[in-house]
Amino acid sequence: MKKALLIFLSIGLGGFLLTGLTQILPGERAVVRRFGHLLPDQPGPGLRVGFPWGIDRVDRVAVDRVNQMHVGYIEDDGGVPLPTGQMLTGDNNLVNAGLSVHYKVDAARLVEYAMQKETALELLTRAVESAAAEWIASRGVDEVLLEGKLELGRFAARAAQELVRELGLGLEILDVRVGLLAPPDEVKPAFDAVARAQTGVRTLVNKAEQEAALRVSQGEADRFRIQQETRAWVDNLHLQARTEAKRFLTRLRNYQTGVRINPTYLRQIWEEERGKVFAKLKEQGAIGLIDSTLGKNGLDLQIIPLAPKK
Repeated sequence: MKKALLIFLSIGLGGFLLTGLTQILPGERAVVRRFGHLLPDQPGPGLRVGFPWGIDRVDRVAVDRVNQMHVGYIEDDGGVPLPTGQMLTGDNNLVNAGLSVHYKVDAARLVEYAMQKETALELLTRAVESAAAEWIASRGVDEVLLEGKLELGRFAARAAQELVRELGLGLEILDVRVGLLAPPDEVKPAFDAVARAQTGVRTLVNKAEQEAALRVSQGEADRFRIQQETRAWVDNLHLQARTEAKRFLTRLRNYQTGVRINPTYLRQIWEEERGKVFAKLKEQGAIGLIDSTLGKNGLDLQIIPLAPKK
């Protein structure tokens, strides 16, 4: 009988001593408390040998695992008057908000998480709900429904992380995504009608902006064309003016040279220019012979102007 009792006690003692062995898996860290006091050592993956149960308490914490949890509205919440995740906007409208939170344990705050592990997730849920309610309450329902899918998640992640750090939960929020953001079913048809009307307004505005941009583009093209044509016209006038000035200077030099040689050189120039004018007028049918019988070859206009009498 005594032998059996000794065997039983030996087995019990051995089992009790084995409780001091803890297998820490890859991606885990351990927080050790001895008689309730934290030990500075936080062992990593491997077999830890310590004091048995009742002396050492070892909490294994996965520090590399990304966790996910749902926060906010649940489709069937038991018919309570104000379902979880139904929040009030700044203009006193209700919206249903459902968010997906991705988080992990912050390895640098491992002890904080181990001390509040039992309540950490509940407090994390309340922190995200509080941040979401703050953002929604500061905006009108139209802005919430239009911009909430993009803005609410970013704001909730930042604000909730600050609350988590203040509460010392030892958690790190990686991302918050908005899965649901919609008015309650009772008023959803009215919001849908408003959304359709707003879509129609935006369509008309976009069309008007496109037409305005097209007209501005056409106006710019016309302005550029007119500028180019004006520049070409001005350049052509300058060229003509320079050509005429050059021609005039050439004739002036010829006249100055010719008048020294021939005193009637000026009359000769006059006769040449007059002949060109009359020839052009005759081609255009603007002048004709006064009386074709006045002379054998018609009226002779070469005497105009008359030579001075001697």
